[in-house]
Amino acid sequence: MELTPNIYLLSLGCAKNLVDSEVMLGVLSRAGYRFTTSADEADIIVVNTCAFIDAAVAEATEAIRSLACYKRNGRCKKLVVCGCLPQRFREDLPGQFPEVDLFLGTSSFQRIDRYLLRHTAPGACFGCKRGSYLLNDRTPRVLATPPGSAYIKIAEGCSHRCTYCTIPAIRGPYQSRSPASILREAQRLASHDGVRELNLIAQDTSRYPRLASLLVNLARIPEVRWIRLLYGHPLHLHRDTLRVMADEEKMCRYLDLPLQHIADSVLKRMGRRTTSATIRSLLDTARKLVPELSVRTTLMVGFPGETDQDFQQLLAFVHEVQFDHLGVFAYRDEPGTAAARMMPKVPENIKQERVRELMRVQANLARVRNQRHRSKVYEVLISGPAER
Repeated sequence: MELTPNIYLLSLGCAKNLVDSEVMLGVLSRAGYRFTTSADEADIIVVNTCAFIDAAVAEATEAIRSLACYKRNGRCKKLVVCGCLPQRFREDLPGQFPEVDLFLGTSSFQRIDRYLLRHTAPGACFGCKRGSYLLNDRTPRVLATPPGSAYIKIAEGCSHRCTYCTIPAIRGPYQSRSPASILREAQRLASHDGVRELNLIAQDTSRYPRLASLLVNLARIPEVRWIRLLYGHPLHLHRDTLRVMADEEKMCRYLDLPLQHIADSVLKRMGRRTTSATIRSLLDTARKLVPELSVRTTLMVGFPGETDQDFQQLLAFVHEVQFDHLGVFAYRDEPGTAAARMMPKVPENIKQERVRELMRVQANLARVRNQRHRSKVYEVLISGPAER
């Protein structure tokens, strides 16, 4: 009797990618496959990739090359690469990675069990030319998050046209799940899997239709203790959502809102469709409506045409707003984007110095803001020991 193959799955990238990996684990588990946490014990190795920026592409490339050695020299019989990398670079990958047996794009990974049974030529690519698969409450999942916490993907794709971003080309246009489907999944996660913290994710969660109503209904699930909203967009964050965040005890008073910049000239070239005035107004409204709100954002420096004056505006903005959490990234040209063709380019050394200066300022601001938590007691979810 032939033994059931062992599968090792490596998930790269963001939480949205992790949910896709959990779907693959669920599909494969339902099909009877077994899993291992060690690549050298695997008969089949699966890599779920990110290709959003050049650093993610480099990470995925390195991971594939590293795991390919188990195909050449170990017990691995099939190497499968899924996700954004084959979706974005489908024409180039078969020649670049001859060890890979199968490439699955963002619209076909949920059928990985069927594709593994096919006898295809090495390097075959499926589902790499369409948008992305949107799961529902009947989609099998095996959670890969710490106990008590789970992500719920409420939408897929993005219809914004930020000039620097590859996501719409990779993931396709925005499409949202029905509220009923989301609620059924949340109820199952809470009652069956012991989930107490729901983290709602999408490329743009704030765009979800009637988001405030969805949050209220999720809060009615008895077992749920915390609801967190991630990956918002300043264009679609409305007062009704903020009011639910303020009034509903189970809502985390945490705003994850990537802003990218504050200078109007830069925002316009980025295609963000926001202005300095609308951003400031939104943050002011959010902090007035939601007491003790924690705000996290990401900013980008070195965008083509960013001047010293633009950067000084951004620096002053960080001083002014005093974010609780801040990530700063240096702009990189991404092939196929409109920004990659824009001029003039900001020299690399200037970009890196701007990153360092912003983070120096933020470190001091965060140290001061964190003092407000001293001598206070909070209810927390313990997920496990720190990795140190």
